[in-house]
Amino acid sequence: MAEFIYNRQVQFAETDMGGIVHFSSFFRYMEEAEHHFLQSLGLSVVMNLEGKKLGMPRVSAKCDFHHPARFQDTLQIFVKLQRLGTSSLSYTIDIKKADLLLATGNIVAVLCELNDQLPPKSIPIPQTMRDLLIGGIVG
Repeated sequence: MAEFIYNRQVQFAETDMGGIVHFSSFFRYMEEAEHHFLQSLGLSVVMNLEGKKLGMPRVSAKCDFHHPARFQDTLQIFVKLQRLGTSSLSYTIDIKKADLLLATGNIVAVLCELNDQLPPKSIPIPQTMRDLLIGGIVG
């Protein structure tokens, strides 16, 4: 499968006093890269599609750390849509500095219809969205 690559520089606020990235920042990096992947397809984690307000809350997030990242490092974040289910999307995400693998993560998000009066309700991924995502995998 094709990968989406997102580059970003580590900011001072994401580090501890030693200049090492705090572990929680890696989860923000994964989500930020996922947002950019979806935006590259004309999608978002909150959007209106086919007359419905939709969102993609995460139901699982995991990150394994291999090496530290530091203040002002330039990171490459590789997003792969690993699985496209009936209503869920599963991603694998590698975070690298040059060729050094810093962290490996997984995110599972579920497509939900959003209503201000009710809790989010999972729905099947519409074919229009599925076509865009499959195009993003191949493309």
